[in-house]
Amino acid sequence: MKTVYVLNGPNLNLLGMREPAIYGSATLDDVRQLCEQACQRHGLTLEFRQSNHEGELVDWIHEAGRIHAQGGLAAVVMNAAAYTHTSVALLDAVKGTGVPLVELHISNVHARESFRHHSYLAAAARAVMCGFGVAGYGLAIDAVAAW
Repeated sequence: MKTVYVLNGPNLNLLGMREPAIYGSATLDDVRQLCEQACQRHGLTLEFRQSNHEGELVDWIHEAGRIHAQGGLAAVVMNAAAYTHTSVALLDAVKGTGVPLVELHISNVHARESFRHHSYLAAAARAVMCGFGVAGYGLAIDAVAAW
């Protein structure tokens, strides 16, 4: 059984409270349940994590990379949040490990502030999804299962 890592970056622990007009009312626990259901539909195992710390996200990508090297990783679905637009370290981790990556955003980042239009991760991502709300997580897992 292959594993999907769903990694969430800074401030996503505030889902349900943070700017509900942009991010909706679902909590991070709701997102976890949605991901669990999607993984169960496809016979995948879920590793679901959130951190406000860039280095911890890098460590988790390295961990996923070790599983990938052993043939046990389906993909990493990552909502790096603000780190999407700032983190060369996350890009280097993805490139260095070779993990298949889906970059995910709850909102349509291209309809927001101009600094959100650039993604460091997109250069290493197999797919980029944005604007589907939290439903995008399930859609990303469905897509990974079809790879």
